[in-house]
Amino acid sequence: MAEARVKARKESVLAQRFAVFAECLLTGVWIAVASLGVVTCPAAFAAGARHLRRRTGDHGGGWREFAADVRAALRGGWAVGLAGWILAALARVDVQAVRAGLPGGPLVGAVGLFALIGLAVAGLRAAAVWAPGERWRVLLAAAGRRTVRDPAGSFLLVGGAVLTVCSALLIAPLAVPVLGAVAAAAVAVEERYRRR
Repeated sequence: MAEARVKARKESVLAQRFAVFAECLLTGVWIAVASLGVVTCPAAFAAGARHLRRRTGDHGGGWREFAADVRAALRGGWAVGLAGWILAALARVDVQAVRAGLPGGPLVGAVGLFALIGLAVAGLRAAAVWAPGERWRVLLAAAGRRTVRDPAGSFLLVGGAVLTVCSALLIAPLAVPVLGAVAAAAVAVEERYRRR
């Protein structure tokens, strides 16, 4: 009898963990769909992270709540998305300048690449703590400080982004659900930082 209860408890824990994993994959699909507007990427990640926070906190939530969060996050998030794409374009110009062999190019290219990675991590961290009514400027400033103060968490997010890129290079459709895992990683990193 006791063995049956222990076995049922283990299966229950396994079922809960698999449910969270499945929810991450589904959230990745939702994030990808919401990101089709290109400048909607930060809002989509913010809504995905909020959805995962609700689900892991045993609160309900589904597609309708996710869509409402995307609309709320877009109020200031579209400007963040536009700025992100502009910075990515500038980084591409920076890489082309390095390839052209300009003097000092490798150093400038390395600094530009690290700055872009840092800004992307700060954006993920800001999206992970977003809630309706929050101002993106305030969230990004605080996320920038956390990015520097918590290098271990920042490296975890860089690893998640690298995993997404590798997944896209190997099997392109796999990159879509992995976006949810990156959002979950951002939520976990922020929760870890909050508890410290």
